[in-house]
Amino acid sequence: MTDSRETADTTETTRTDSSSPADQFTVTPYAVDGEIDYEKLLERFGANRLTDEQIERFPDHPLLRRRTFYAGRDVDKYLEAAAAGDPHAIVTGRGPSGPMHLGHVLPLYLAKRFQWKTGATVYIPLSDDEKFLAKDQSFDAIGEHTRENLHDILAVGFDPDRTRIVIDTADADVVYPIAVRLAKHLTPATVEAVYGEQDTVGLQFYPAVQATHLLLPQLVAGRQPTLVPIAIDQDPHVRICRDVAAKEALPVEKPGALLGRFLPSLDGPGKMSSSGDAPSIELTADPETVAETIRTHAYTGGRATIEEHRKKGGDPTVDVPFQYLRYFFESDDAELERIAADYRSGDLLSGELKELAIERITEFLDEHQRRRAELGSLEAELDPFRLTDGEQRRALERAGVPTGLDR
Repeated sequence: MTDSRETADTTETTRTDSSSPADQFTVTPYAVDGEIDYEKLLERFGANRLTDEQIERFPDHPLLRRRTFYAGRDVDKYLEAAAAGDPHAIVTGRGPSGPMHLGHVLPLYLAKRFQWKTGATVYIPLSDDEKFLAKDQSFDAIGEHTRENLHDILAVGFDPDRTRIVIDTADADVVYPIAVRLAKHLTPATVEAVYGEQDTVGLQFYPAVQATHLLLPQLVAGRQPTLVPIAIDQDPHVRICRDVAAKEALPVEKPGALLGRFLPSLDGPGKMSSSGDAPSIELTADPETVAETIRTHAYTGGRATIEEHRKKGGDPTVDVPFQYLRYFFESDDAELERIAADYRSGDLLSGELKELAIERITEFLDEHQRRRAELGSLEAELDPFRLTDGEQRRALERAGVPTGLDR
C-alpha cells in the first residue's frame, strides 16, 4: 500500500455511498451502524487481507487461524522482527466506560499469546479522558470503571517486564506533551472526515492522544515494528497515526494494524457492546448468569420445532453460540467442525449447542476470575506495569519535547 493511498484514506468518510439501503453502513470509533461489509471496509480503509502464509507465521491462535482477525497493514515487518528476535511491540487498549465483557478481552488474550511466544512488548493504554468526553458519565464514574477494568487487564496475566499500562489522566505528564506536538499535523477537516462530526473540541483533539498511544513503544524503547490488534471500528486511530507519523520527524516507524471482525451480540449479527441494549457477558459474571443470559438471549440458527430441526438441520453460520465457540472458546478445529456438522445434520439441537457454549465460556471465566481474585491491592499490582521515570524521559526526548524545568 502506498503512502498516497493511505493519505487519501484519512480524508474519506467511513459511510458507504450506495443506492441500496443494505449497502449503507457506518464504522467509526464512535458509531457502528448498519450491516457491516468487511470486504468493502478493506477497500475504504486501505488495508490488506491476511494471506495464509502470514497467518502461519503468527503464533497459533484461533482468532487468527479462523480469520476473526482477517486483515492488516505492514504485518510482514512485524513478523520479520518477531522471527528474528528483534524488538517488536503490540499496542491494544481499553476505553473504560463500563465493565469489561468477552468482546473487550479477546484482543488482550491474543496480545498475551504473542508476548509468550515471541517476547513482544505490550502497551495497554486506557483512554479514561476520551470516555469522559464521549460518554455522559462523571469523572468519578469513569475512574471507578478504570479501576475495575485494570483488575481484569491484570488478570489476563501479562509479563510486567514486557508490559506497560498507560492511563491517560494518570500519565498526562508524558502523554499530553507528545499529543500536543502530534496535534499540530491534524486539521479539523481531516478529523471530521475520518471520525465524523464531534460534539466537543476535546474529541477533536483526541486522535492526537491515540496517535501518542500507538507511538509510545518506539518513543520509549527505539524504532521497532509495532502492531495494533483491534476491532475494525478502531482502525481510524491507526490510519490517523500513520498519517501523522509520516509528516512528523520522529524516530519511529508507522505502526501496523491487525484488524478484526466484531464478536456478535447475543441477539444476532453485529457488534457486542456493553453500552447498547443487547445483553453482554461481563468478565465478572457467575456461571448462573452466563447460563441464563445465553439460554434466554442467544440467537440461534435452529429451526422452529425439534421435528423440523431434526429433518433440516441448523445453520451454524448465524448461530451465536456456535460463533462464540468458533471465535475463541473451542480451540480444537476438528471438534469445532464436528459440532458444526452435527448441527447442520440436525443431530445437535440448538439448546444442546447453547449448553456447549455455556460450558466453554464458564470454564474460561472461571480461570480469569480466579486470577482476578488472587490479585493484591491495585496500586501494588499495577506498579510494575507503569512507565518508569527514565522511560517517560526517553519518550519525551525522542518526541522532541523539553523535559523537567525546561518545559
